[in-house]
Amino acid sequence: MRFVPVRRRTVWLWLLTAIVLGALSWVVWQKRQMSMDDAALSPQARLGHAVFHDRSLSASGQQSCATCHVEEHGHASARGIEHGGTQMQATGERNTPSLRYLWRNSSFHFDEEGKPNGGFFWDGRADTLAAQAAEPFLNPAEMANADKASVVAKLSRASYAREFERVYGAHIWQQPEQAFAAMTQALASYQTEDPAFHRFDSLFDQVAQGKASFNPAQERGWALFKDPEKGNCAACHTAEPAANGSPPLFTDNSYDNLGVPLPVHLRNQGQRHDNDAGLCAQVHVRERADAKNYCGAFKVPSLRNVALRRAFFHNASLQQLRDVVAFYATRDTDPQRWYGVNKALNDVKPAYRANVNRDEAPYGQKPGEQPRLSEQDIDDLVAFLHTLTDADLAARAVSLAGSTAVANAAVHAAAPVAIPKVVTSR
Repeated sequence: MRFVPVRRRTVWLWLLTAIVLGALSWVVWQKRQMSMDDAALSPQARLGHAVFHDRSLSASGQQSCATCHVEEHGHASARGIEHGGTQMQATGERNTPSLRYLWRNSSFHFDEEGKPNGGFFWDGRADTLAAQAAEPFLNPAEMANADKASVVAKLSRASYAREFERVYGAHIWQQPEQAFAAMTQALASYQTEDPAFHRFDSLFDQVAQGKASFNPAQERGWALFKDPEKGNCAACHTAEPAANGSPPLFTDNSYDNLGVPLPVHLRNQGQRHDNDAGLCAQVHVRERADAKNYCGAFKVPSLRNVALRRAFFHNASLQQLRDVVAFYATRDTDPQRWYGVNKALNDVKPAYRANVNRDEAPYGQKPGEQPRLSEQDIDDLVAFLHTLTDADLAARAVSLAGSTAVANAAVHAAAPVAIPKVVTSR
């Protein structure tokens, strides 16, 4: 019998059909998984999920928690500093942090060594997830509601208002303070219970469980991350399991003044120094006799999902992960690159310069000296940091790596590197 070849068009049709069916199967599985996850949440957490995604609770009707804390970016911002306000006309002052891996955080305190630790936001001013969740609803540069009663009035008209009544009582709307507190606690329950906020399934976690292995670049980066004479990242971004055996959060929840540069747009506007006081201005610290010692210090964030972030540091001054690692390596050896002039810590307010971390590696060198990290070391550290991306976001991290690859090529070609510009400011 003579073999008749299948026509090319038929092959492509079969292939397209297979792709579509595969995509549909994935969508069905994803929806089933989401419904299973929702079923596992408490009634309070399910309400928290609804509140988290409800734009009607903002004065503009255009902003929810999820607007700024985007799941695809690890529940961090898609651009760094966000717009908000009654007409979305306002811009904030600080980079929007990630909400993942916060549920184990403690309230703000001074530890046994007398060092500040814990708390929420860049300055640690909120003591709980619920307290953190409350502030954006009333912040004029964010959801911009006039008061708690305004939020509760909107909440009482939401599609899930009846469920809110079932959980918190039919008379909850006559008690705005209690209703607002219940809403923020529901948000805290959602972030605590939903596995999406603490997956622990990155490549790093799989390697730690013996289910995978690093490639050579990642392995070198991991060694540099821990090396106290090279990257020394683990000094603050703790990489060891907790005392109870739970996986590392890649932060010790401490505070540090890094002497970060100004965003370029502020320098172009004539601003000379970063005037954000940070830790020393927050309520737990400002009345202390030694408060000035903490000016310019900000919370050490978790490095989990750091490869997905679009802006870095409290002021969103850098836009590429590789630039962040390079800043650590060359802040002191090449200040021109970061501050626009060959003067160390030029963008730091003079009163805060004594608080800048200069003692720990990779800092502590003089302009013109050899950095502790080579260009290859920087690339290897970035490769390792990509292993901290949660499995549900890993594909996106790979797609975002293209821009980093272009930047790396420019560096290796000895092309001049411009200080990145923030996308927006507030």
